[in-house]
Amino acid sequence: MDRKDIRRIAVFTSGGDAPGMNAAIRAVVRTAAWNKLHVYGIERGYDGMIDGHFKRMERRDVANIIQRGGTILRTARSERFRTKEGRAQAAENLRAYDIDACIAIGGDGTFTGAQVFSEEYNIPFIGLPGTIDNDLFGTDYTIGFDTAVNTAIDAVDKIRDTADSHNRLFFVEVMGRNSGYIALHTAIGSGASAVLIPEAETSMDDLKVVLRKNKARGKLFSIIIVAEGHPMGGAAGIAATLKDEVAMMEPKVTVIGHLQRGGSPTAFDRMLASRLGHNAVEELLNGKENVALGVVNDLPTCYPFHESIGREKIPREELIKMASILAI
Repeated sequence: MDRKDIRRIAVFTSGGDAPGMNAAIRAVVRTAAWNKLHVYGIERGYDGMIDGHFKRMERRDVANIIQRGGTILRTARSERFRTKEGRAQAAENLRAYDIDACIAIGGDGTFTGAQVFSEEYNIPFIGLPGTIDNDLFGTDYTIGFDTAVNTAIDAVDKIRDTADSHNRLFFVEVMGRNSGYIALHTAIGSGASAVLIPEAETSMDDLKVVLRKNKARGKLFSIIIVAEGHPMGGAAGIAATLKDEVAMMEPKVTVIGHLQRGGSPTAFDRMLASRLGHNAVEELLNGKENVALGVVNDLPTCYPFHESIGREKIPREELIKMASILAI
């Protein structure tokens, strides 16, 4: 599609919310306005596309949102969009508003929906990586990841005060059903004693060895960071299994949970989201379509949806090794 063929674009957020999504929406709207395009926001993701929840957006509609968490367009996970009937209704609504292209902000499921839909109805899509898990292939960082890690580290810093005061062992569970990025970065950034992530094999015996070494060194407290998707189970399950081993340290469990999704985005996430939102409009006008847009080595990078979707993104081995070394 040539630049002259794009007159109206739509932007929406889908799947789990992530701090920085509003900054991305703001950048899309203002870059589109600069290029004299009409922009429509679709509320509640693919469900809103099916139900016709479109609204025209101007520069003033995105004022004073860059610092806000969540998403002003709301978000949802749509089962109806998985059906041909749902996608047909969505396409009819896009045609009714004369939408030439869409910018989707979300994760792997969002990109999968965009790929299927664009192939069926020949509507150009660009996907922006919006997920706190940082598990999307084709970008070094995803929108919301940095904020989630900072939130988790802040919580662990507070837990450390109590752990130190009472000579206790804490198991702290962070988000990451299939990804250990948040756990790994939180462990390194907070100086944790150990980290358990899905991508690295750590047995219960390995963890017992770590705790025994800490005890032999006279360490008064320990903090273990656990990704919720670890094969041995969440923090509560692991703590219960180790009950006899750590009884003297009065083990406690803290699940940080959805606190990691909320709150004002960090400066890094605001900058990342703004760059990606701006670049998405520019890439559409330059003829790019049906790609996931990310940042690799600080440069904008596009991957076709079929090369990005479903590909496992594993934390670098050097970081996993470093976390172990620094915990000694």
